[in-house]
Formats: sequence, structure tokens, C-alpha cells
Amino acid sequence: MEIAIAIAAVVALVAGIFLGKIIFAKNTQQKIDDAEAQAKKIVADAQVTAENIKKDRMLEAKEKFIQLKSEHEKEVLQRNQKVAEAENRVKQKEQSYNQKQEQLQKQQSENEAIKENLNRQIELVNIKRSELEKHQEEHIRKLEKVAALTAEEARAQLIESLKEEARSRAMVHIQDIIEDAKLKANKEAKKIIIQSIQRTAAEQTIENAITVFNLESDEIKGQIIGREGRNIRAIEAATGVDLIVDDTPEAIVLSSFDPLRREIARLSLQRLVQDGRIHPARIEEVVDKTKRQLEEQVMEIGERTVIELGIHGLHKELVRMVGKMRFRSSYGQNLLMHSKETANLCAVMAAELGLNPKLAKRAGLLHDIGKVPDEETELSHALLGAKLAEKYGEHPAVVNAIGAHHDEMEMQYVISPIVQACDAISGARPGARREIMQSYLQRIKDLENLATSYDGVEKAYAIQAGRELRVIVESEKVTDADADRLSFEIANKIQTEMQYPGQIKVTVIRERRAVNVAR
Repeated sequence: MEIAIAIAAVVALVAGIFLGKIIFAKNTQQKIDDAEAQAKKIVADAQVTAENIKKDRMLEAKEKFIQLKSEHEKEVLQRNQKVAEAENRVKQKEQSYNQKQEQLQKQQSENEAIKENLNRQIELVNIKRSELEKHQEEHIRKLEKVAALTAEEARAQLIESLKEEARSRAMVHIQDIIEDAKLKANKEAKKIIIQSIQRTAAEQTIENAITVFNLESDEIKGQIIGREGRNIRAIEAATGVDLIVDDTPEAIVLSSFDPLRREIARLSLQRLVQDGRIHPARIEEVVDKTKRQLEEQVMEIGERTVIELGIHGLHKELVRMVGKMRFRSSYGQNLLMHSKETANLCAVMAAELGLNPKLAKRAGLLHDIGKVPDEETELSHALLGAKLAEKYGEHPAVVNAIGAHHDEMEMQYVISPIVQACDAISGARPGARREIMQSYLQRIKDLENLATSYDGVEKAYAIQAGRELRVIVESEKVTDADADRLSFEIANKIQTEMQYPGQIKVTVIRERRAVNVAR
């Protein structure tokens, strides 16, 4: 029984193994078939993808080829165009060269023809000259026989007679010129002077004796005076200026005929009041510092003045003296303004006369330099100025003009009388020296009021220091003929009713305006 069971078990084992092999073989075959099918599918997909990639690459290659081909064709076309342009330029140059060569050959042939013609004419002229010389010799021999004189003797007599005649005619002509010059000289001189005055404008006179120092309150006056007046005495001693402290509210008067000292005192007081420490030691310190700063300011003013007038190469000491003139007055007229005005007048007048305007301007600026010396001297300001100018290397004409502008030296150069005349013009113009400002302004106002008193006058303006009156009239009320009559009547009325220096020009202006607005 056990044997049968064992046999059955073996049989069953063998059958199971066989069956397992069969099943395994079947499964393996199925997997192999699936793998082959999948491999075939992958190969087919790969072939399709490869074909697509191949087509894309072929298209890209074709496009690249077409692009390169077009660029190449474009470059070839551009090169061909450049070659064609170069060929055209070469052809044009060749044509131009050929034309020029033809013109040159034509010109050469014409020149040759002209040369031959000239040679023939020269030969004819030489022949005629020789014939003329023969005729002249024969004529001279005949004249010598008739006059019993040689050619040299006849020539000498003719020259003497011509000399006498020319001399007499020249004397008559010179006399006429002198007479005409005498008649015109005064007229031309007046014209030049008037033009010079009209082209120069300057400021009016200034106060020259006092300066008013304003205070914030009257309490500061006590500090400025100090205990028993020691502060005010220290200020006066340090600056050389009189301080007048009176009942004038919030003001102290600085009195001195030297504007430079007054300016030093004013600036020093201003600093002391701002600082608040007012005592003799502090006063001396501030005044010394102010003097140094004002000296720098003087130099700056001088440099600015010479630059403004276009004067170059002036010595530094003279530049400093020019700056000092800003703080000096002459008969109430600021010295620097007077000197600048004189310089401009000299330049204008010298230019009108055909002289050197720069040299004249230099002399005009320095003509009163002797009024601002560093040390007092017994010499007059004109001679002292000439001495200073000579010391600092100025031109002899400038030195002479400075020394001679008050007739204290002999005038040796043409610009000397010009400087003298311009100095007088600057001092004599309206409002320049010691004229009361109120009276001057009143005269200007009277001029304008006189003009506006006439019917039809809209506005009136006195200009050029009262030397010209411009009257603006209403065009609806005043005609052109009325304007001429009005100008004459105003001029006559000014002449009969007013007192004024020089002359006054009356200009009537009639203007009509048509105005519309486009909207």
C-alpha cells in the first residue's frame, strides 16, 4: 500500500513538473511574443520619428541654403553696384580729365596765338618807336636852330617857369584851405564835444560831509558814548571822524570831509554794535581790522574799474589809488565817477579826432590821481598826479595830460587839451557839482509840466539830465502839422520862461496804433 502511494506520489510529482514546464513554456512564449510585438512597435515609431526628423532637417537645410544663397546674391549685387559706381567715377574722372586736357590744349593754342600777336605788335611798336625817336631828334634839331637854345637849356627854362606858376597856385590854394579850415574848425569842435557829451551818462552829485548811522534803539547811544565819553573819544581818535550824538532819534551823525575815514568809522560802528562789546581796546582792534578789509575793498574797486574801462597794464599802486577815488569827492562830485566819465568822454572825443582812444581813456581816468595821495604834499594835485604817473611808468603823453589839465604844465601832446576839455565837461554838466538836488529835480518837473499844459499832450519826459524833452501826443487830437507847431511853441516857451544851462531839445512824438484781437 505504501508502495502504491509512493508510486502515485512520484507519478503526481512527475506530472506536476511536466505540467509546470508546459505552463512556464506557454507563459514564456507569450512574453516573448509580447516583447517582439512591442519591439516591432518601437522600431516602427522610431522609423516614423526618424523620418520626421529627417524631413525637418532637410527643410532647415533647404531654408539655410536659400538664406545663404540670398545673402550671397545680395553681397554679389552690392559688390557689383560698388564696382559699377567705381567704374562710373573713374569714367567721370576720365571724362573730366579729358575735358580739362582739351581745354588746356585749347588754352595753350590760344595763348600761342596771343603770344604771336603780341610779338608782332611789339615789333610794330619798336619800329614806330625808332621812327618816333628819329622824328623827335629832327624836331629838336629844328627847334634848336630856331630858338638858338639847346634842349637842356630849354628844359631848364621850362622847369623854372612851371615851378613859379605851381608855387603861386599852391599859395593861393593853401590860403583858401586855411580860410576854410578856420571857418569849419569851431563848428567841428563844437559838434565833437556835443556828441561826446550826449553819448555819456553819469550819476548826480552826492553828499560829501556827513554820514548818518542808523541805530535800532536810542539805548545803544549810551554804550557808544561810554563812561565819561571814553568810547566815543576812542572812536574819534582811531578813525579821525567826529561823532555827533544829539537828540536825533535812532541815529548818530559821522562828520568828516574824508569819505574814506567816514566809511571806516561807519563799518567799525556797525561791527561794534552787532558784537555788543564796546570798549577802547575792542574799538582799536575793530578799527584796525576794518582798515585792512577796506584796503582790500579799495583794491577790488580799482581792479573792477580798470577792467570795466578796458585799461590794461596799470601799476598796482595806481589801481589802488583809482579804488580810493571811490571814497573821495570833488566839489560834491564823486571822484571815481567823475574820472570814469572823463575817461569815457576822452575816448569818444579821441576816436572822433582819429587819435588813440585807449591812451586818451587812460589819461582821463588818471587825471585826478593826485587828489588821493597817501601822504600830504605841497604840490597841486595835477603836478602830484603827473609825478605819480611818471613814477609808475605811464606813457609820457599820459603824464603830460595829467600835469597840464589845469595849465600848470605846458601841453606837449594832442590828448592833453582833450583831457582838459573832458574834465571841464564832466564838471559842468547839469547836476554834477554843488547843485541843490531839489532845484535840479524841480527844473525837470517844470519842464514836464510845461509840456503837459498843452492840449493833446498825453505824456512828457525830460531825459539826458534835462537836455532833451520828449513829448508824446494823442494822434486823434494832434495832426502832423500840429506836432511841428507844438514843438516850436514848447521850445519858445522854455526859452522865455525857464532858466537852464546849455540847450534843450524838444521832440514831439505822434504815433497811431491799430489794434485788433483774433479769437
